[in-house]
Amino acid sequence: MINKRWYDSDPILKEALELLRLSPDDTKSEAAEFMLKLQEQVAGEVIEHVYEIINTYQGKGNRWYDNDPMMLKGVELLRNAPASIQRVAALKLLLALEKKSFEGVEI
Repeated sequence: MINKRWYDSDPILKEALELLRLSPDDTKSEAAEFMLKLQEQVAGEVIEHVYEIINTYQGKGNRWYDNDPMMLKGVELLRNAPASIQRVAALKLLLALEKKSFEGVEI
């Protein structure tokens, strides 16, 4: 089976992002704020690449998160983070989405 999306190869990332996609808008906003904290964990060149992606896709892409600038930035930060940070963030994201609260959740 060929994975179409960047997160399909990791079951935790896949579950977290699918749950996020199906979440209400207020939960998505909290999740985006949580993912934006990844900026503190990733290198400058990653952040620069994320801004290039945002400029390319914001409002123009077909992905479920392309039309929300904050969500686009958060998901792209997650996508471009090192695998170890990505996995920890996905686990925390998944747990927060399941309990429907991001209170006290840090990267």
